[in-house]
Amino acid sequence: MKLMQKTIDGIRPLDEGTMDKAKKRMDSLIKPIGSLGRLEEFAVQIAGITGNVNNTFEKKCTIVMAADNGICEEGVSSAPQSLTAVQSINFTKGIAAISVLSKHAGADIAVVDIGIKGELADSKVISRKVSYGTKNMVKEPAMTREQAIKAVETGIEIASDLIDSGCKLLGTGEMGIGNTSTSSAMLMVLTGAKADEVVGKGAGLTEEDFEKKKRAIEKAISINNPQKDDVIDVLAKVGGLDIAGLAGCYLAAAEKKVPIVIDGFISVMAALTAYKLNPLARDYMIPSHCSDEPGYKKASQALGLESVLNLHMRLGEGTGCPLMFNIIEASQAVMANMATFDEAALENDYLVDIR
Repeated sequence: MKLMQKTIDGIRPLDEGTMDKAKKRMDSLIKPIGSLGRLEEFAVQIAGITGNVNNTFEKKCTIVMAADNGICEEGVSSAPQSLTAVQSINFTKGIAAISVLSKHAGADIAVVDIGIKGELADSKVISRKVSYGTKNMVKEPAMTREQAIKAVETGIEIASDLIDSGCKLLGTGEMGIGNTSTSSAMLMVLTGAKADEVVGKGAGLTEEDFEKKKRAIEKAISINNPQKDDVIDVLAKVGGLDIAGLAGCYLAAAEKKVPIVIDGFISVMAALTAYKLNPLARDYMIPSHCSDEPGYKKASQALGLESVLNLHMRLGEGTGCPLMFNIIEASQAVMANMATFDEAALENDYLVDIR
């Protein structure tokens, strides 16, 4: 609890002075003012995050939190729960989507066992298990409050270690069969949304099993009665260890002034959790793609962030992050390498700011 609270209390607003300098430089570059759209916005935001107008990201990493969910007992997923462990190992072999896309972007991945049901015989997976999966939240709370806080603090420690080792740009991913159910449950509690609005088919379900999934989530909320004004209570009763760990990553990135990228539905629910703990954490987050999971848009709206890409993706794993790393680095290339009107000896008195 002490580490979580210390990190929450240590988050500060963005550096407005550096953002002003970045905006002035961006507006002086040889282009119509605002014509590079969100590339300009990201360059200014990152200046406010780091305190530097020009930034490079030689070392970047997506943190993949892996955990199992007890609600799988209710048949809410078509995939076997054992896939959590199998796919977590595949990440380290370089053969999964997040592995391939990260290599393409020149980025690393850090796979963390924060709650897989069973032991993994893979030294490349970081073992930080809080418990062997969560309980079945249809019958009892997914975890204790103490476990939820420990998982958040585990995420803080993992992200802090990566940042201290030189990582300047983070992404957030997950692996956990059943975690669209936990994410949907948290979203329903925090926003008041109905199951029919935000629950999706995850990895794929028959119509019969899809209805079963929605009813199971509704029952979990009814039985546990999580308090929407206490996000840790919501996390503990109907959330997941992966969501908690990623929430800690967002908090650590904000406290240490490092930009952190949001992936899909589970990742954005972790971001919303961190935002509920300290709203300033949102300023350090950068969204990537718009997940096709129906709850994603509702969660993004609650968080107040707009996605950049729409590739009709819904895989998870953090796959949107390495794609977004490329765009973030492009924004930094523009800031550092484009000429200003003065440098190019061009007139600019005809420019109109149409933003």
